[in-house]
Amino acid sequence: MLNIHNLSVSFAGEYLFEEISFRLNTGDRVGLIGKNGAGKSTLLKLLSKEMQPDTGIIASDKEVRIGFLKQDLDFELGRTVLEESYQAFEEIIALEKQLEYTNQQLAERTDYESDGYTKLIEDLSDITHHYEILGGYNYQGETEKILLGLGFKREDFDKFTDTFSGGWRMRIELAKLLLQNNDVLLLDEPTNHLDIESIIWLEQFLRSSSSAVAIVSHDKMFLDNVTNRTIEISLGRIYDYNKPYSEFLVLRKEIQEQQLSAQRNQEKQIQQTEKLIEKFRAKASKATMAQSLIKKLDKLDRIAVDEDDNSVMNLKFPISVVPGRVVIEIEDLSKHYGEKEVLNNIDLLIERDIKTAFVGQNGQGKSTLAKIIVGDIEHQGRLKLGHNVQIGYFAQNQAEYLDGNKTILNTMIDAANETNRSKVRDILGSFLFRGDEVDKYVKVLSGGERNRLALAKMLLQPFNVLVMDEPTNHLDIKSKNVLKQALQSFEGTLILVSHDRDFLQGLTSNVYEFKDGAIKEYLGDIDFYLEQRKVEDFREIEKKQVKVSKKEKKSVTKEVSYEDQKKLKSLNNKLSSVESNISQLEKEIKQIDKDLLNHYDATIAKPGFFDSYEKKKKTLKQLMEQWEDITLKLEELS
Repeated sequence: MLNIHNLSVSFAGEYLFEEISFRLNTGDRVGLIGKNGAGKSTLLKLLSKEMQPDTGIIASDKEVRIGFLKQDLDFELGRTVLEESYQAFEEIIALEKQLEYTNQQLAERTDYESDGYTKLIEDLSDITHHYEILGGYNYQGETEKILLGLGFKREDFDKFTDTFSGGWRMRIELAKLLLQNNDVLLLDEPTNHLDIESIIWLEQFLRSSSSAVAIVSHDKMFLDNVTNRTIEISLGRIYDYNKPYSEFLVLRKEIQEQQLSAQRNQEKQIQQTEKLIEKFRAKASKATMAQSLIKKLDKLDRIAVDEDDNSVMNLKFPISVVPGRVVIEIEDLSKHYGEKEVLNNIDLLIERDIKTAFVGQNGQGKSTLAKIIVGDIEHQGRLKLGHNVQIGYFAQNQAEYLDGNKTILNTMIDAANETNRSKVRDILGSFLFRGDEVDKYVKVLSGGERNRLALAKMLLQPFNVLVMDEPTNHLDIKSKNVLKQALQSFEGTLILVSHDRDFLQGLTSNVYEFKDGAIKEYLGDIDFYLEQRKVEDFREIEKKQVKVSKKEKKSVTKEVSYEDQKKLKSLNNKLSSVESNISQLEKEIKQIDKDLLNHYDATIAKPGFFDSYEKKKKTLKQLMEQWEDITLKLEELS
């Protein structure tokens, strides 16, 4: 499908990667991994033809359609969610305008016997047929199904896109991409702005898709659940194995150990040969043998061990001054957005040096309370900060506040004061921005590099209470670990909003769950919280079926029986299989329709063509009925 041969890209004279080659085939779901700045997003831009390589070739079939979800979006203002989503169907929308114009002409004209009127009727027939073949009568329903799967509600459909946050606009762009039936999907950090429920939906969609997929992600569970192949970019080279992420790590380590063992054995042989050469050189009768051994050594292929890029940022959050015992006190705090109640009369007391996690589904008020604490948004009720409290805040979209037209160095210098301006280069160096790299403009940095710069900038301001909202978005796995270690050793007070169980494990000492406008405290770490909720991870909480009584303030969890769990699992498996078959059949029928348009005579001349064509359509109809039936059963069980 896509054949990549000897691809090289360099910046400022240094190769990002050099002469890499691989092939992307139908059915491949590739996880692209590597540290921030290794070239993952650049490789996606090359595959999408948005960027040209220095050397090398990307060959593909002429009709291969490539869809690319980028980290940075550019929306046209004035469109609703539905209108923006419909941009995925440019050809269908153009045909709708032609149909409207042709119908209007037929209604206005009275020269019924003229050639022009006859031509209009023929045009209407052709346009209608083409419109039907392209799915003109189904695209609106498909759009709504995808938007609902990605977490939108029906009342959101007619709202303007500019009223949504960057994360929700990213979901609209993802919806457009999934609706286009592309042959290749290139996804750059698709889960960064999704809640767990939407991530689970996306996993199921990608697993059942017939498209080839290449994904840049630092979500280990997402990679394991979706991918069947991993390509790591490290130090300008790629390592390509037909394994999902976790299995790839094990295999990669085993291969490196084998290489190391083989290298040691070879080194012993080389040393023995060199001793023989020295020994034979001293004797004239053995000189020929010595020369033969030298030639043998020269021709020997030296075994190399695959290198790892183990460079990581050096991060430590210093505490400014010691605050009072109580750092944050909240009483009867509420927050409404129009008619929507996000927080309802909540009470919260946070003491000095306590590390706290805010957890729960998106839209339940975690980020809202974080913004209220740092004074970003207004609220009802009482909030009091303790004596000497100095807050440092890392927003979910912190990197968006950086000026793209400034260099890394100028960004830091402008944020520094007289006491720490001289330390700017040292701080940047500890965040892996070294040498000439500090002269790069912010706009050319990857998402992970921008997050690292935003973290570095935080260190220029004093604080003793740290509020962080999804700080691991865009960070590579090694950088996540460094951030976690820094937060573990931070001697101040921490409030952390996150969906990432691995990141939260062993990091916080108490947990607040946000749900239905209320919060509930769990006096323990994230493992204690999950144990109390009788689940293994956040995903299971999302999957649990919950009913809320209107008469009661507290929500009651509906227990799912073992038999129902088995039925749910069986139905979900059937649904995935049916969706996969539907996707494949739709693609085959679409190709036949395209052949009919372009090569009508040759296509219908094939033996048994019409029987086969009708059979496919009938099978598709049956599958759609199965899909509806399974979906209804799932809703009933839920």
